Amino acid sequence: MIPHEKSDQSEEPFTSYGHYTYLDYLQWQMDEMVELIKGKVFRAAAAPRRIHQELLLEMARIFADHLDQHPCKVFIAPFDVRLPEDSNLPEKIDTVVQPDICVVCDRSKLDERGCLGAPDLVVEILSPGNNQKELKQKYDVYEKSGVKEYWIIHPDEQTLLVYRLINGAYQPSRLLTHGDLVHSQVITGFKLTISDLFESSEGK
Repeated sequence: MIPHEKSDQSEEPFTSYGHYTYLDYLQWQMDEMVELIKGKVFRAAAAPRRIHQELLLEMARIFADHLDQHPCKVFIAPFDVRLPEDSNLPEKIDTVVQPDICVVCDRSKLDERGCLGAPDLVVEILSPGNNQKELKQKYDVYEKSGVKEYWIIHPDEQTLLVYRLINGAYQPSRLLTHGDLVHSQVITGFKLTISDLFESSEGK
């Protein structure tokens, strides 16, 4: 069973004690999406808002259209991404995350359980209950595991921030908003107009 919850805050771990691994994760009977970050269990916030889901589907569609006939593949949550440090053994992996969107170009990382190793690009869409987790907890594990680009979308502010991995550390872009164009340095030829993304999610 999943450890009992000890906090009412959705961004806090289920429990303040213990250290769990992917082997534990595989044995839990989950009725909601959870993530394992540095051995601590985090539950998802309440069901995502409509704007979150619209942005997720639109962003994934844009990636999928661009990646047609391309070796890279795009995946949306729920999709297990295991981020090992020293060993690929299930009992040694203590971080398993569910990025809103991830792009994987090295297909040797893909198996029937998801992705083993860092995706090339990850997109997280902020929700009121998970901002702290995305901005701190996931930032740390994505940087350390070698995710080359980490995109954070803020639906309410209609902004996009891109972190690019340079010499092992993330370097942030300026805050991108309406009228800006973002390019991916990981996916050849990919570019996105911020206005188009948010206007599509608003049904315009």
